[in-house]
Amino acid sequence: MKNEIETLKKIKEFSNSLKKNILDVAFKGGAERSHIGGALSSTDIVSVLYSHVMKFNKMNPKDPDRDRFILSKGHACLVLYSALYEIGFLSKEQFFSFEKENSILLGHPVINKDVGIEFSNGSLGMGLSLGVGVSLSAKIRKKNYFSFVLVGDGECNEGSIWEAAMSASKYKLNNLVAIIDKNGLQQTGTTIDIMDLNSLDEKWASFGWNVISLDGHNIKELFNSLNKDKLLMSEKPTAIVANTIKGKGVSFIENNNEWHHNLVTKSQYDAAIAELGFKDDR
Repeated sequence: MKNEIETLKKIKEFSNSLKKNILDVAFKGGAERSHIGGALSSTDIVSVLYSHVMKFNKMNPKDPDRDRFILSKGHACLVLYSALYEIGFLSKEQFFSFEKENSILLGHPVINKDVGIEFSNGSLGMGLSLGVGVSLSAKIRKKNYFSFVLVGDGECNEGSIWEAAMSASKYKLNNLVAIIDKNGLQQTGTTIDIMDLNSLDEKWASFGWNVISLDGHNIKELFNSLNKDKLLMSEKPTAIVANTIKGKGVSFIENNNEWHHNLVTKSQYDAAIAELGFKDDR
């Protein structure tokens, strides 16, 4: 119990650091605009993966036995870059070059396995198909790595998501986990108003997936649900429907769709990092 409490505390601290990293690079890095809302909604998910669940080797980023993380909602790339910076795949110079000339960190991920970016991703709906391919490859080559794909709830409007879902079920890819960041908002409005998918739990289950619905900001729930040994006990791929809040952690950003893609001012930055419990360390 003591070890679990310590682990959950470390994950929470990691998540808080990611939130600050996102704000730092959006403001101090001078990015003209950043997809902040969707990055913040998924920091707790990504933190559990990168600080505890996923197997990787910073000294050998192309290790064939590494777990794969695929950011299907590529516009939320700051959460991925922040995690890679936090664990040491990216240098400070690389991280703060976000969206600048000659940077390796663009507004959507561009494949660069040397720094932990597994696939390029721009158009929504691509990532799960990539995850299916990588997971199927692992099965064929008798490798024991997992593939984790972060999908947006609005992204589930894409037909390619459901084609991939059918394939994953057919091939019994229990080494594949789709995590749906269900924050209820997309670029131009609510997911219900734009294209109501009704129950995502029921939809994923109907496509033959093991479905876990949870609070996407509850570190303990995420931690327990992403136990790889338990996931392998099923012959099905797993869909984790994570109920989240867009912009989580910063009150004036939470559930405010103006922050889908927006510019951070100094006063907003100062208020946000103070709310997270940090001081401006410039």
